[in-house]
Amino acid sequence: MIWEEIRLCRLIRWGLVPHWAKEEAIGYKMINARAETIAEKPSYRKSFERRRCLVLADGFYEWQKVDGLKQKIPMRIMLKNKEPFAFAGLWDVWKKPDGGELRSFTIITTEPNDFMKAIHNRMPVILRQKDEEMWLDPDLKDTSKLLPLLVPFASKEMDAYEVSTIVNSPQNDDPQCIAPVKA
Repeated sequence: MIWEEIRLCRLIRWGLVPHWAKEEAIGYKMINARAETIAEKPSYRKSFERRRCLVLADGFYEWQKVDGLKQKIPMRIMLKNKEPFAFAGLWDVWKKPDGGELRSFTIITTEPNDFMKAIHNRMPVILRQKDEEMWLDPDLKDTSKLLPLLVPFASKEMDAYEVSTIVNSPQNDDPQCIAPVKA
């Protein structure tokens, strides 16, 4: 018999709640996982070995600190070619007290590339398309082969622009969130 791998695209909660967690609230503290420590930290180790995912996006936000300004400036970061991309992510399933399941994920971050250094001191791991299959391979349990994928994306392929502070509230899910600020 030949098994075909099934790939699913699902909406799941951002903020990893590990299967062993006592409370769901831990997920609020686990929206990002540092690439430098995911192989050792109990919170991420098993998911790194067995439950890797792609988090699809066409951009992301970071808040840039500017000397002389009290408020940070929200920036939208994307690829210069404007194409969608995938962050390296980890997922897990937590059993709720009522017996239901909560699926959740975290995005892996790394040191910033030269482009991102001017904006923020970390950046999400954006996987190159050619590495996505390897990242998702359920038979690949040797995480030492995956660690080289968790590096900053090429600076020359990234772009950014300032957006409105409307993005400061997660309640705002509106096209204005990606509109450039008029200079």
